[in-house]
Amino acid sequence: MVASLGSAELVDGSVLVQLLDGTQYDLPNLWLRDNCLCDDCRVTQTQEKRFMLSAVPVDITPQKVTLEQGTLRVVWPDNHQTLFAVDSIHNSCGTSPAYQYVPWPKAFSPQTYNWSAFLSSKTVAIEALESFMQSGVIVIQQAPQEPATLEQLAPVIGPIRELLFDRIHNVSVEGHVYNIAHTALGLPPHNDFASYSFPPSVQALHMLHNEAPGGESIVVDGWAVLERLRGDHPSYFKTLCEFPVAFRQFDDNNETYAAAPLVRCDNTGNIISLRFSNQLMQMMSPLQTGIKAFYLAYHELCLRIADAEQDYRSTFRLEGGEIMLVAAHRVLHAREAFQPTGRRHLQDAYFELDNVANKLVLLKRQRDNMHD
Repeated sequence: MVASLGSAELVDGSVLVQLLDGTQYDLPNLWLRDNCLCDDCRVTQTQEKRFMLSAVPVDITPQKVTLEQGTLRVVWPDNHQTLFAVDSIHNSCGTSPAYQYVPWPKAFSPQTYNWSAFLSSKTVAIEALESFMQSGVIVIQQAPQEPATLEQLAPVIGPIRELLFDRIHNVSVEGHVYNIAHTALGLPPHNDFASYSFPPSVQALHMLHNEAPGGESIVVDGWAVLERLRGDHPSYFKTLCEFPVAFRQFDDNNETYAAAPLVRCDNTGNIISLRFSNQLMQMMSPLQTGIKAFYLAYHELCLRIADAEQDYRSTFRLEGGEIMLVAAHRVLHAREAFQPTGRRHLQDAYFELDNVANKLVLLKRQRDNMHD
């Protein structure tokens, strides 16, 4: 659709576009010059930017601007021309394929998908990844009950992110115990590797065998918890966004440490990550400025995460041959205590949400090209 006709005029450091439907765009001169789409300013094949803003003065001003048939034409002092379709300005920052946050409904259970179909069918993979982007958790069923099966996920969700610890990590009560996951105790809701400056954003948990009584899996929509907390106690939420918390994880061969606020938001206030791990959180100085306010906010957050009656929490049993995929910056995972009288062996590995989003975009593009 061609934008409504209107006018364009030079104002202080900008071009003001006014459409007949009342829409106005105040477009800074530097923005217009920096984002020229012509072949001289962009690499034609890749659309990467070649033009360097340092090539023009800070007070650059167009010689002439016109708006004709929905296209803004800007003529610069060196006679270079920049053309913009006005209808495209809304999308000028690009479109993000990433998170489409959808709060969980009451009595939420993760959507399930067949392993073979997930790997072989573009339609199933697209449906599964879209569900994952919206809810932050899905379960893939009937996967092989063989070690290192998680390696086979790479073609659909991207490569494994290697950390200092094992590439694919075994979780069982057998062998050396270096954290609580290797016991039969319950695990409270958490996300892994809070001790990293940038913790992994996707975790895959593959249950190879689960013959032990108990040990049900729990997931908590951390973003839903935070949104309700923000509504009820804005000052608590602000404190959680600002106060740095220390986390440390180590074994005989490795040690990682990070200090950061529990909550991170983008520049519009949307939550983009929750860092929460009671077991890795370190003691902080009681003399630290703001410590009292932090603990009041943290206590309220802990109460809400632990509340088993809320609709942002789901409990289910992960059976042998099932893989739970978790968006780890949003969804906390946990485990109830179990009796180690039967075999229970889980493997997990880490991936990145950017790669999952990329795979989803590519799968949709391949599907659409097939329909052309």
